Amino acid sequence: MSTNDQPLWQPSAERIAAANITDFARRAEARWGLSLPDYEALHGWSVAHPEQFWTSIWEYGEVIGERGATVLADGDRMPGARWFPEARLNFAQNLLRSRDERDALVFWGEDRVKNRMSHGELYRRVAQFAAALREQGVGKGDRVAAYMPNMPETVVAMLAAASIGAIFTSASPDFGVQGVLDRFGQTEPKVLIACDGYYYNGKVVDCLDKLAEIAARLPSLKRVVVVPYVHAQHELSRVAHARMLADFVAPQHTVTEIAFEPLPFDHPLYIMYSSGTTGVPKCIVHCAGGALLQHLKEHKLHGDVKPGDRVFYFTTCGWMMWNWLVSGLAAQATLLLYDGSPFAGDNRVLFDYADAEGMTHFGTSAKFIDACAKFGLKPRETHSLASVRALMSTGSPLVPEGFDYVYREIKADLQLSSISGGTDIISCFVLGCPVLPVWRGEIQCKGLGMAVDVWDDDGRPVRGEKGELVCTRPFPVMPIGFWNDADGAKYHAAYFERFDKVWCHGDFCEITAHGGLIIYGRSDATLNPGGVRIGTAEIYRQVEKLTEVVESLVIGQDWEGDVRVVLFVKLREGLDLDDDLVARIRKTIRDNTTPRHVPAKVLQVADIPRTKSGKIVELAVRNVVHGKPVKNIEALANPEALDHFRERAELKG
Repeated sequence: MSTNDQPLWQPSAERIAAANITDFARRAEARWGLSLPDYEALHGWSVAHPEQFWTSIWEYGEVIGERGATVLADGDRMPGARWFPEARLNFAQNLLRSRDERDALVFWGEDRVKNRMSHGELYRRVAQFAAALREQGVGKGDRVAAYMPNMPETVVAMLAAASIGAIFTSASPDFGVQGVLDRFGQTEPKVLIACDGYYYNGKVVDCLDKLAEIAARLPSLKRVVVVPYVHAQHELSRVAHARMLADFVAPQHTVTEIAFEPLPFDHPLYIMYSSGTTGVPKCIVHCAGGALLQHLKEHKLHGDVKPGDRVFYFTTCGWMMWNWLVSGLAAQATLLLYDGSPFAGDNRVLFDYADAEGMTHFGTSAKFIDACAKFGLKPRETHSLASVRALMSTGSPLVPEGFDYVYREIKADLQLSSISGGTDIISCFVLGCPVLPVWRGEIQCKGLGMAVDVWDDDGRPVRGEKGELVCTRPFPVMPIGFWNDADGAKYHAAYFERFDKVWCHGDFCEITAHGGLIIYGRSDATLNPGGVRIGTAEIYRQVEKLTEVVESLVIGQDWEGDVRVVLFVKLREGLDLDDDLVARIRKTIRDNTTPRHVPAKVLQVADIPRTKSGKIVELAVRNVVHGKPVKNIEALANPEALDHFRERAELKG
C-alpha cells in the first residue's frame, strides 16, 4: 500500500471549476435530481445507474444519431447485455463534425516530413475515398485493412470505411509478412491500403517487397491501394491488384459529400488483434457505438479535451492507442500524428513537436519516460512545454520513480495520467481525472461507468492488497465477440471463465487508500516462489533504478518442485555483469521489497524481446527457458532477441 502523505500534483480550484467533468456532473445533477459532490459519488452513480449515466454521455458528447428509447437490454447478462438496441448512428459522421479550415490532422514523419490537413480537406478526402470503396464493391460488413504508418491517409481510410459500414482493421508496416497474414488472413479484407515504406531513426525502410508477398497470399483482396511516402517512383507490377492512391480516388475527384450509413449501435467498426505471442492472434470485434461513447467519455471527461485542443499519442497502427487517438476528432480536437522513432532528432523530437504545435495532451509509454530519464533528458530546461496540460502514459506500469522524473524534469504543473486497459476493450478500465490529485506511483481512478474492482482468488473484494482486476457489470465497449467464434466459446474463455458473469482482465493490481490503483503486471506473468504471488513490475521498478541497467525481464523458472525467480538484464553499452553489480541488484530488490523477490539467478542479455507495441514478453521467454515453442514469433518486433535466452548453461543448475 502507498505510504505517500502528499500528492505530487493537485489541480487548482480554477482548473477544477473549468473542467469538463465538473460541468458534466452539474448537468447530471440537474438532469437526474442527484447530488454528486465528488468523484467518488460521480463514479458510484455511473455504475449504479448505467442507463442514466450513458444517456448523459450521449447527450454531453452531442452524439449525432437517433438514440431510441431503450438504453440497456438484458443488463443482467455478461456477456450478452445490449446497449442502445434501437439506436442508429455513424461513427465517421461523429468524427467529421467540422468542415472548416482549422487543423484536423498535423503529421510529422520523424524530422523528414511535415504536413497538415484541415477539417474541410479531411472531409473531402474521406468523401472521395468512400466513393472509391463503394466503386470497388465494398459495403456493410466488408473489411478494409491498413498496413500503414500513423499518418493522415490512414485516418482517411478508416473514416471512409466507417462511413459506409465497412469494418476497419490495421497493422503497422514494421510487421513481417507472416505477422500480417496471421491477422488479415483471418479477417479477409477486400481492400488493403499500404505505404511504400517508412522512416525509422533516419533510415528509409522499404515495404514494397513485403507488400507484394502479402498481396499474393491474401485471396480475398480485390484492390491494393499504395500510398507514396518514402519513394518518388513506384514499380507496382509485382504487387497484385495494386494502384497508387491518387489513381484509386481520381475518378471520384468531383465527390464532395459523404453518404453516411445509419447503422445499429453494435455494428462492427474495428477488428483488433491480441498480441499473438501464445498463438495466432485473437481477432477482437468492437462496435461503433461502444467505441464512440467510451472514447468521448475518456477524452472529454477523463482527459479534459476541449474543442481546439491538440492531442498527441505516440503509437503505431498496430496498437489500440491509435484507434483511441483518432476518436479525439469527436471531441473536436486537432490530432498530432507522428511516425518513426520517438528518439529521432537527438532524442528530443517529441518535445520539439510539443512546442512547435502547441500540444495540450502528450501521450506516450512508461518505457519512453524511463528511457528519457536514463538518457538524462531535462525537457523543462530545453523546451517551453507551456501548452502541455496532461501527460498520459500506458503500455506497462509507470513506476513511482517515473512519476518523480516527470514532475522534476518535464513539467511541475500537469496532470500525469497513468492509464491501463487494452485492446480487449479498446479503452481503459483505470485512468486519469483532471479534478483529482496525482499520487506517486498510482493511477488516479477507476473509469466512469466501469464497475472495476480487485478480487482475491475466492472472488472477494480486497483493498490495500493485490488481486485480480475485474469488472462486475456490463459496459458499452465490451467486444461484440471474436471473429470466427460463432458460439462465443473463445470469447467466454478469454474473460469470463475465472468468475461467472464477471470480466476478469488478467491484471494483477491493488486499490490504494486514495482510491487509486497500482498495476503489478499481467496475472499470467506473476511469479509464484513458495506459493507467494509477486508482480513482475515490483522487481522491474527496483532493478531499473540502477544506472547500469537499461531494461530487465523476470520470469519464474520451474525448479526442484518450486519456482525460482530468474532476472535478465540488458546493461548500458560496453558494460558487463559482474559479481558486484549482481550483489547491488539483489540488495536493491531485497531492501525495497521482500526476500522472496530476490532473484535466484541474474543473467545478462544483449536485448529484451518485445511486441510491436513495445511490451516485453515474459511468457515467450518463459517458454524458451523451459524448452517450449513460442507459437507466434511474428508478433515480436525483435524475435531474434529470444536467442539470448535459449539453452543458458547458468539455468541448468
